[in-house]
Amino acid sequence: MTGTLFEVTFYLAAPFWLLMIFAPGWSVTTRLVSSPLTVLPLLAVYTVLAVQVFPELWTAVSSPDIDTFRELAALAEGAGALWAQVIAWDLLIGQWMFLQARKLEFSPWLMGPLLVLTILLSPFGLLVFLALRATRRGEEGPVGTRG
Repeated sequence: MTGTLFEVTFYLAAPFWLLMIFAPGWSVTTRLVSSPLTVLPLLAVYTVLAVQVFPELWTAVSSPDIDTFRELAALAEGAGALWAQVIAWDLLIGQWMFLQARKLEFSPWLMGPLLVLTILLSPFGLLVFLALRATRRGEEGPVGTRG
């Protein structure tokens, strides 16, 4: 079951990523990704897996060190739970970026590749987006002055 949950995790998020990348102007896309509830199926997977390794998970987060984290990740359920958490947070970051990009009127041609980067390596995608966002806001004057 753990292997199946691990495998299905990305596919639970994929439809939202596909909409943001390939149908950014569709009103349904904006309506769906405006909701943080999109991550509920991912959080359900996380919960199912995390409950099975809760003592190890609690140790890893309450007294973090590299060896404790490594021990958690060495367990199939621990690795699966960590994966589900990463996919859920990546999706939330992608949704936030998508919605911010719409407000700032970033081109879908810019955001599509940036969202793909965020799917694969979310910290890098977020850093690039934050830099672009800062540049755009700098062109408009201080934050909050845009009409």
